[in-house]
Amino acid sequence: MSESDSSRTDVEAYDLVPPEPGAMIESLRAFGYSLEAAIADLIDNSITAGSKNVWLKFDWKGEKSTISIKDDGCGMNEETLINSLRAGSKNPLEERDIHDLGRFGLGLKTASFSQCRKLTVGSKKEKEMVFVRSWDLDYVNKCGEWRLLNVDKYYLEGFFTSLENIKSGTVVLWEQIDRVVKGSDIDNPKHQNIFYESIDSVKSHLEMVFHRYLESTGNFKIYINGRALKPWDPFLRNHPSTQQLPKEPLYVYGKKVVVQPYILPHRSKMDNETYELAAGPGGWNARQGFYIYRNNRLIVAGDWLGMGFKKEDHTKLARISVDIPNSLDDEWKIDVKKSTAKPPAQLRDDFKRLARLTIERAISVYRHRGKIIQRRNAEDFVFPWETKLIHEKYFYSINRKHPLVDDVLRNAGDQKGKISAMLRLIEETVPVPLITLNSSEKPDNLPVPFEHTPSEELKLVVREIWDSLNKAGVASVDAKNKLLNMEPFCDYPEQILSFIEEEKEE
Repeated sequence: MSESDSSRTDVEAYDLVPPEPGAMIESLRAFGYSLEAAIADLIDNSITAGSKNVWLKFDWKGEKSTISIKDDGCGMNEETLINSLRAGSKNPLEERDIHDLGRFGLGLKTASFSQCRKLTVGSKKEKEMVFVRSWDLDYVNKCGEWRLLNVDKYYLEGFFTSLENIKSGTVVLWEQIDRVVKGSDIDNPKHQNIFYESIDSVKSHLEMVFHRYLESTGNFKIYINGRALKPWDPFLRNHPSTQQLPKEPLYVYGKKVVVQPYILPHRSKMDNETYELAAGPGGWNARQGFYIYRNNRLIVAGDWLGMGFKKEDHTKLARISVDIPNSLDDEWKIDVKKSTAKPPAQLRDDFKRLARLTIERAISVYRHRGKIIQRRNAEDFVFPWETKLIHEKYFYSINRKHPLVDDVLRNAGDQKGKISAMLRLIEETVPVPLITLNSSEKPDNLPVPFEHTPSEELKLVVREIWDSLNKAGVASVDAKNKLLNMEPFCDYPEQILSFIEEEKEE
């Protein structure tokens, strides 16, 4: 540095080092978005723009397939459109509108570049013309400059002229979607099926992430290839057996966070369709835990947030809603993809306490099959199987005091030895390792007892037990209570009561 240069302050002495365009854009592609998360990020922009409708179109053409997202929001003029396509168009430190779903000013670009090599956006404000701009990553790599292309509105089959038919709105078009269809053959049915299967994943994800918007009275709608999406409620709030625990407001730097625990119904309280729908994307075990909402937009869909709790089958009915404002993004470590969040240290003890409370309630519902059983002692509830711990090992035996088993053994006569031997054989060969393996691999596939049994067959079993109780001198009222508190008939109270009424009539 020369003598004259040495007189300059450190602030005045600098070198301009702009990022190399090609390398920078390729780096922006590596944020790790899934297809569904990328599309959700774009819909955030549509919601922020006040859209009532968002139309997604998946168009299969092999490697030339396209995905487009159109909305009827407020739209953008030419200057705003150009700025929206600038990397880092917003400073995350700036104070934003409380309803803004963005943060870094990167979502449109990073989400799009993660899936495609050509991003074209057209937009129109009310009473203004349509403007269209495009990022072509191959062209940027070739020219070595940040050249945002000015595109004619008639480009590619009228994608953007369709904006002239609505008051205002925006169209985002993805071409060269290499992360979705690279190497795909337009005439290959397998490749085509993979493309359309991705639509199902996107559909499930959007119905989950934006379910509050889709439920709202403002009539916000999302369409995929013309079909309207339906909201997926993680908490099954309209089901009569869902337990809704009290809301609890918590505060961080004077800003409110609202926590609402839910205990979902036991499997026996739901029909097959409701049970499968309530599982959500990924299944029951995956969807337990905290649900973090930021401005009604779901950020985290079921996670114990590093609180030390494991996702296990007996805790799967525990789901906890958490609402945070966008002014706490930094404290919650909200990332660019809006897919992760970490609670501030000030809230961890409260979150652990609420998680423990919810899990305990969920385990109770799971173990007692959704029933609040009032009994003076354990004998009031009759189980066909008993669990014993011998030398720190679990053994499973058939309950010899079960009314039906007891009746059969007392009246077995010469066959008592054979029946006892048969029961011992069954007890000693319970396939515990196989049951454990199947349960861990597909915990949601275990059937409910008598799930697919015709009602008449169920009545035949109930009748035998009823007769056994009568033979043992149990009064009808007590027999009725025993049946209603007997596994698995406790899950079929309507059928039991109907059976007893028929017995009275006879």
